[in-house]
Amino acid sequence: MSLFESYERRIDQINPVLEKYGIKDLEEAKAICNEKGFNPYDIVKSVQPISFENASWAYTLGAAIAIKKDCRKASDAAGAIGEALQAFCIPGSVADDRKVGLGHGNLASMLLSDETKCFAFLAGHESFAAAEGAIGIANSANKVRAEPLRVILNGLGKDAALIISRINGFTYVQTEFDYFTGEVKVLREKAYSDGERAKVRCYGADDVREGVAIMHLEGVDVSITGNSTNPTRFQHPVAGTYKKECIEQGKKYFSVASGGGTGRTLHPDNMAAGPASYGMTDTMGRMHSDAQFAGSSSVPAHVEMMGLIGMGNNPMVGATVAVSVAVEESLK
Repeated sequence: MSLFESYERRIDQINPVLEKYGIKDLEEAKAICNEKGFNPYDIVKSVQPISFENASWAYTLGAAIAIKKDCRKASDAAGAIGEALQAFCIPGSVADDRKVGLGHGNLASMLLSDETKCFAFLAGHESFAAAEGAIGIANSANKVRAEPLRVILNGLGKDAALIISRINGFTYVQTEFDYFTGEVKVLREKAYSDGERAKVRCYGADDVREGVAIMHLEGVDVSITGNSTNPTRFQHPVAGTYKKECIEQGKKYFSVASGGGTGRTLHPDNMAAGPASYGMTDTMGRMHSDAQFAGSSSVPAHVEMMGLIGMGNNPMVGATVAVSVAVEESLK
């Protein structure tokens, strides 16, 4: 029985990477991690329980590579994990073409670097994927950073932000935007738990202008867009507008566009064009992003369909950070 989904389509790209690092097979990769006292398989499932088997095995390989390379810093381990994620991409797929595996490794490496102060999940709140990713980061990144990483969720709808905060134990930040002055004010903050989860600040905006103002208020350095059902109404316009204003201010901002569950339905001209054009969501992402991911921010099956692994892009960010930290801690 195959170890994971689409085994036959992936293994020929995985074997050369195993050989490169002197690892006999994926079972040995697992043993290498277990010997160091942790199991990437379980870490992945703890971040997104509905992730596919191939996701857990991809991170198992990545962690084993990091151990073989003696990556004593989590930011370096993230790069090694990116190699494994790339090896798991199906040849010729959208994910393979965009080098999404390497992109995930590079993104996590940035989040584990003290140069990055604030990371935003720029997401439609109807998706819980941003919450899963934020929890994965909050539970692990600050164990190895000199200065804690600030993590925020910034999405459309104040009611939705409040609900997400209460369910996940985040801190809800209620804001009010002054359309006359262009300033945003914080009306109240309410933490719905103690500990790491409460450090994730969750904002709901009424529209794009308020969303951009929230980005400036928090001084966001790196963000990833989710897509859910409103990418043309919030996430991509906020990222693009904020990027333009950061450039004008001489501020560095790294924007990641997460592919899109609704891409085709938003651009009927490109129906069935496949990798040639994945629709309006993809097009908008290309306009502002420094890295373009492939597939849904939340749905494992959709990211799998794009040729990466069966795990939502936002939870994948949390998993990469969490496994990278586990590698660093195992090598101390």
